[in-house]
Amino acid sequence: MKIEKEMNVYCPYCNKHTLHAVKMPKKNTQRGFSIGTRRHMRAIKGYVGSVEVKLRNKKIGKKQKVMLECKICKKSVERVVSGKAKKKIEIKK
Repeated sequence: MKIEKEMNVYCPYCNKHTLHAVKMPKKNTQRGFSIGTRRHMRAIKGYVGSVEVKLRNKKIGKKQKVMLECKICKKSVERVVSGKAKKKIEIKK
């Protein structure tokens, strides 16, 4: 799914329709001292191999999100482009 670089959409901060720059949201990095990481490290302590994880059902499609940055007030808003899409989003060049 291809999306334009700029969109004319509603800005909740300016309270009107303005031109927005479209950016892909950054992926979060895992924290080293979160409770899940500490629990996993405690479980594998002393083992040479790895501990098996619980198998969970995978989602068929994920919600595709983009960050819209207003050209006037420079504030960012996250928006879901389509419901649950199987295709990844690309920004047109």
